Amino acid sequence: MMRGLLFTCIAAVLLLGLAACNAPKTKRVILKTSLGNIEIDVYTDRAPLTADNFLYYVDNNLYDGEGFYRAVRPDTDPLNMGMQLIQGGLLSTETVTAPIDHETTEMSALSHIDGAVSMARDEPGTGSAAYFFISIGDNTFLDYGGVRNPDGQGYAVFGQVVKGMDVVRAIQMRETGGPSESTATKGQILTKPVTIVYAKRK
Repeated sequence: MMRGLLFTCIAAVLLLGLAACNAPKTKRVILKTSLGNIEIDVYTDRAPLTADNFLYYVDNNLYDGEGFYRAVRPDTDPLNMGMQLIQGGLLSTETVTAPIDHETTEMSALSHIDGAVSMARDEPGTGSAAYFFISIGDNTFLDYGGVRNPDGQGYAVFGQVVKGMDVVRAIQMRETGGPSESTATKGQILTKPVTIVYAKRK
């Protein structure tokens, strides 16, 4: 009986060790906004290029004083897919870093679930952490192979909101009467951006 108990204990320790090895490696980032804090786990192992680019902006205070400027709700989704998200980053149209290679969700095994943090882009390989978005609800049509993009490459998820989804949803519900340069974002631009006071590692 003692031997069986010993083997059970050893097996439990091995399973815990294996789980620890397989656990995603993350860095925690706090976005302090004018509506409250959002905490994000950044997956440096699953999407290393995208995560490192985002952390560069954080570590160099490039988000400080910038903001969230776009909010998409089902009634403002021009493709009628029920897309819900908020987008933020730099308020200017110029990026600070060069575009990075596109890390698809097929590569990262991540998905655009509720709270997923992803990088905006035009063509694959044009993304930069200057512009990122937070998924609200199920937006899996933004994953690799999804129907949102004709190229089928989707967007690069690199993080997950772990605290502050109430703040994310509050931003989404702000008035969206701002001018849009594209018909794709008509009715989605916040009348007044929500300020990112600062972004820092926790």
